[in-house]
Amino acid sequence: MNPAPKASPSPAPQPLVPPWVAWTLIFALGAFIAWWRPGVGEKGVNPEGWRLLAVFLPCILALMLQPVAGGAAVLMALLGSVLIGALKLDTALAGYMEPQVWLVLAAYFLARAFINTGLARRIALLFIRALGRTSLGLGYALVASDTVLAGMIPSNAARMGGVMLPITRSLAELFKSHPGASAGLLGRFLILALYQAGVVASALYFTGQSSNPLAAKQAYELTKDAPGGPVELSYGLWLLYASVPAILSLALLPWLIFKWERPAVTHTPEAAEFARSELTTMGPLTRSERVLTVIFAVTVTAWIVGGTAYVTLAGLCAVTALLLTRVLSWDDLMREHAAWDVFIWYGGLVQLGKQLKETGLLDLFAASVAGRFEGLPWFAVFVASLLVYFYAHYAFASITTHLISLYPAFVAVLIVSGAPPALVACSFAFFANFSAGLTHYGTTPAPIFHSVGYTTLATWWRIGLLASFVNIAVWLTAGLAWWKVLGLW
Repeated sequence: MNPAPKASPSPAPQPLVPPWVAWTLIFALGAFIAWWRPGVGEKGVNPEGWRLLAVFLPCILALMLQPVAGGAAVLMALLGSVLIGALKLDTALAGYMEPQVWLVLAAYFLARAFINTGLARRIALLFIRALGRTSLGLGYALVASDTVLAGMIPSNAARMGGVMLPITRSLAELFKSHPGASAGLLGRFLILALYQAGVVASALYFTGQSSNPLAAKQAYELTKDAPGGPVELSYGLWLLYASVPAILSLALLPWLIFKWERPAVTHTPEAAEFARSELTTMGPLTRSERVLTVIFAVTVTAWIVGGTAYVTLAGLCAVTALLLTRVLSWDDLMREHAAWDVFIWYGGLVQLGKQLKETGLLDLFAASVAGRFEGLPWFAVFVASLLVYFYAHYAFASITTHLISLYPAFVAVLIVSGAPPALVACSFAFFANFSAGLTHYGTTPAPIFHSVGYTTLATWWRIGLLASFVNIAVWLTAGLAWWKVLGLW
């Protein structure tokens, strides 16, 4: 059998608008808030709060419009908050002392180890060899691979775009399914199934994508004064709470997408043979793969057993062990540009969000909005808010921006309205992930997947909308039932 052709690299996603338009909108928003500032000094809001909001919201807009990299945008926002007197310099930079910021950095380095050693690719090929004899089985093999890797690789761009997409394209091209006229042979189904399941897999793990730890941090901050005490989402608890609805969604989506976009090729024994051939070429597990397997197993055990207190320590110990065993080099860490970019914007946003809450603005907003729902059952307000929050992702180009922009406000409003804090904090964190399935720009790998050319824009949006109905139905039925059993409400 001839080896599959190598897939050509996918073009990088482009900014939504020209940079000059983005900067005009960003500065206009900041100037408007600085000029508007209603109720300064009233109702418990510090005067610095409005100045900080005049930096925070333009920063969020910059993350959406992307005139510069995310790290650069947040660094500018931190500097701006100091220059206008909203924060002192040591306060602005204090976010980089947060343990969860270092956890995200460590998780990116662990992901690099899985990619460098080839262990991530080996895992995917093992699933394909076992399940890939039919096109539906091949879809499930790719989804299962991505789901397992989501617990190991915290960047959905690295996991889906860097590991899974090249394998998927090679398999499609193995059956003469190329972008364009022959996409319907196999490639369209595989691309759509992998992407839609991939955003659900991101919701399954604490480390499923880079902003999940941020959601956990915000959940704690927003609920620490709520009835029942703070909501602490550790690696183990996140997995426990998300497990049942996520597994049901992951089981349904490939089968339903197979029905909606049935491929012309339904039998794929060559795919299993391709995986077998590739695994033979790779040979037995290398020393680096064996060492990585042991280190990661110990790390996950520490994450589950140790809880939130030791999760960052365990992650940093794992990175140190990988350096000592030479699975990774210091140069590998320095070349992991995405990790350092995330470190800068993540640490900065954690601090900006924390300081904004302390000004009293968020409490004022929550009380104002909650007053409009007075007299309504909390459950009706909860479901309606969750749907608005979910479909608001049509306006966002990243899960992180969606979560930072809307999560604190929605959670605060619902807690004031009488909804159970744990239910609200967890459900809104999970829904932020798979809301990214709606559009071809919903998260970093989305434009990469779409730009490959196997789907039209209309097909992508139609499948995204249909998948959203499935996910919402599953998570608001099986999910709510599961969370009731676990005592979240």
